[in-house]
Parts: sequence; structure tokens; C-alpha cells
Amino acid sequence: MEEIREPKDLPSVEELVKHLEPLQLPRPLLVEAARSSIQEMRNQILKRLHAPEASSNSEGEISFLRLVERAKQFIDIWTRSWPVKVINATGVLLHTNLGRAPLSKAAVEAMVNAAGYCDLEMDIESGERGHRDKHVADLLVRLTGAEAATIVNNNAGALFLTLSALAAGREVIVSRSQSVEIGGRFRIPDVMAQSGAFLKEVGTTNRTYASDYQNAISESTAALLVVHRSNFRLIGFVHDPSLSEIVEIGRLYNLPVIHDLGSGALVDSSMFGLEHEPMVQESVSAGVALTLFSGDKLLGGPQAGMIVGRGEYVARIRSHPLFRALRCDKVTLAAMHATLMHYLRGEEQQAVPVLWMLGRKQVDLYSTVQSWKSSLLDCGDGFEVKESVSKVGGGSIPEIPIASVALVIDPSRWNLSADELAYKLRTGDPAVVGVVEDDKIWLDARTVMPEEGPLLVQAVRRSLLLRD
Repeated sequence: MEEIREPKDLPSVEELVKHLEPLQLPRPLLVEAARSSIQEMRNQILKRLHAPEASSNSEGEISFLRLVERAKQFIDIWTRSWPVKVINATGVLLHTNLGRAPLSKAAVEAMVNAAGYCDLEMDIESGERGHRDKHVADLLVRLTGAEAATIVNNNAGALFLTLSALAAGREVIVSRSQSVEIGGRFRIPDVMAQSGAFLKEVGTTNRTYASDYQNAISESTAALLVVHRSNFRLIGFVHDPSLSEIVEIGRLYNLPVIHDLGSGALVDSSMFGLEHEPMVQESVSAGVALTLFSGDKLLGGPQAGMIVGRGEYVARIRSHPLFRALRCDKVTLAAMHATLMHYLRGEEQQAVPVLWMLGRKQVDLYSTVQSWKSSLLDCGDGFEVKESVSKVGGGSIPEIPIASVALVIDPSRWNLSADELAYKLRTGDPAVVGVVEDDKIWLDARTVMPEEGPLLVQAVRRSLLLRD
């Protein structure tokens, strides 16, 4: 095939489209792919003509065949299914970039069942219209001991809706040390401002007392807000009033206490050797008016924001106009219901993937990684089994290391750099995401499900032995 050296020698878009027609895709897509391919090659030609010293020989010869192949690559990228299933070998359990909590098999099945027609807002017994959040709310009430409950699309939405319903146009008192950023550059003061509530900070960055809340109360006060610092810690010369102290102040002044727990644990994290993360049940039993927490963190379900507490306040939230705007769709509700059912049955530590991962023993992790290494002996000797450190992630239990075990790969044994091997693993099928450290690839076993182990081994073998 003759090399194309000048922009004027590039084919027309129509000429290239004719060679793409056998793909039997809509013409606008073929035209866009042809234009993109031609423009990319035009830029390469101009670069070679005007700055030959900056051109790379690796770009290769430009020909009509290459233009066609590049256009097909564009089409392949644009028509690729999403999302891509990823094997998480980073050791970060609630990896935000990888979708946070993986769902249980039952939750996935429930989502599939809900994808068609279902009894979303119908009472099967009476045949009359019902509430879409009823089944999830009933489970939350049973599991937390709250009077009432509801669910919205995420925890930031839960806080926004709660403040809008209970405190619009009035003040909400919060400790200065809890006026935090909750991720994605969303900050508690900004959420409060959008809700129509006015933030009133008390105390200092490191020390706040119960009297600070009490002294700040005025006729304009609508609520007291407590925000759990789930994504960072304050240590040293610090002080926070207990939740019971703030609840007592709320009782004295007839003000609701809103507790934003963030990560939302329903089991005691200390059983996994971690620091005790405040539990939803503890918040409810302390007497707060409303407790808010996430669904896709330590709870191990889909993205959602749960609101549990006193019936009168939950009723006000459910009747607020924004409730409809922030409500969950049927597949999210189905997944959350299935996840909560694990807790109701007492099977959460085995059935909820995040809790199963937290409970994995070091000896089992060593055995798992050793089996990976044994399966890869035919590929070479660039593998080691090493102790590693996992993390909960997702803004939960900050900076607490969890002992783990990883398969460490030295890609230089296969004439690859760590970045090159990471790319091959990441773009393979299935995609595998590990950690690059000290020019090596670390694949942490804690976050790899049992059925994913053989697939990970295949992906590693393919990435090391197959050349582009």
C-alpha cells in the first residue's frame, strides 16, 4: 500500500466511508470515524513536515489501509459496552473509581428481576398503589430500631433533603471541626446553603464543647447537626462532646439532632480488627431525631442515602417536593432490599462482599496468592508473594491499614515497564487493576473474589506472554 506523505494525498471522507460500509452501522457514525481518522493522520503528516525532529518513528507509515484500521478503532471505542467489569486487585475495598461496594449475588439477581415489570408502587395484596420505598424502609426500621425510614439517591442528597425539609430559612448549628468536605469538592457548608438553611459554626477546629452548642441556640435555630468525620481524623489536643450530650441539649430546647454518619455501618467494625466505626443502631438508640448514612460504603449495597429516625420528621421529609426529585429507581431499591435482607437473616458476613473481604484471614490470603504464583510458574520467575496493606477506602475508617498479601510481579523479566504491564492488565478482558509500586505490579488478594482468581491468573499470563 502506497505511503501517504502529503495532506493533499489523503483520501476523501466518502472514499473512506465506502470501505467502512461492510460494518453495517449508521452512516453518521461511519462518517465521523472517517473524519476522525483522516484528521489524526493529517496532524501526523503536518508534524513530520514542519518538525521532523519531534516526530516519532513509532507512529509508523501512513497509508490508506492504516486510515481504514484507525477508523475502525474509533468505531470500536465508541460502540464498546460500558461499564467494563474490573477485577479489583488494589486492596482498596471501597474503591470510589471502581464503583465502591461490590454487590452480593442476591442483590445483582434482584436488580435483574426489577429490570422488567415489578410491584414497584403496587401493594400486591390489595392491588392498590403503594410507596416505592416501603419494603426498604420496613427493613431499615427492623434493623436499626428507628420509628421510620426512607431512602434517596445518595447521602449528600439525604442531607440536602433533610435540611430543606426541616431547616430552610433557619439556622443549623454544627461544630467547626465537622464542617467538612465530603468528596468530589462537595462541602457541608455548600450543601447547607443550597438547602436554604444557614450554617452556624461553633467551637474551634480542634475543640468543641456541649456548651458551645447551647450558647449558640436562638429563636432562629432549627436543628443541631453532628457530622461524623468518616474520611479523616483529628488527633492530639482535641475534644468533641458526646452524641448523648448533644441529644440532651436538643431535648432541652426541643430541637431535632441530625446525625450524618456517612459510612453507615450496621455491624461492629472492631470484629475485623479495625477501629470501632459508629453504628447506625447506636445513633438511633442515643436518641437523635434523624440518622443519615450511605448505602454503598460499609453497608455494602448500591449507592443510596438512608434516612432513619422519628416518624414525624421522616414524614416531613417524604412530603417535601424534593423527595420525588431525589428518590431511587427500582433497580437500586431492589439491590438495597436484597442487601438488607442479608443482615436480617444474619448472613451478612458471608454474603455481603465488603464484609467478607474485611473478614478474610491472613493465612487464607497467603494460600490464595501462593496458588496464583504456582499457576504462573510456566511464565517465568518474576513473581513474589509479599505482605501488603489494604484499606477500606471510600471515605470510611480513614488511614487504618489492614494487613494483606499480594502477588508482586517484576515486569522487567519480560522486558516490560511497570506502566506498560499495568496498561496491558487494565485494558485486557477481563480488566485487572493493581498498584504500581517500586517499578513492580502489586496484585492484592483481599479485594479479589474467589471466582475471579482464575480469571486474574489468565489475565496476567496473557499480558506477559502475548505481544502487541
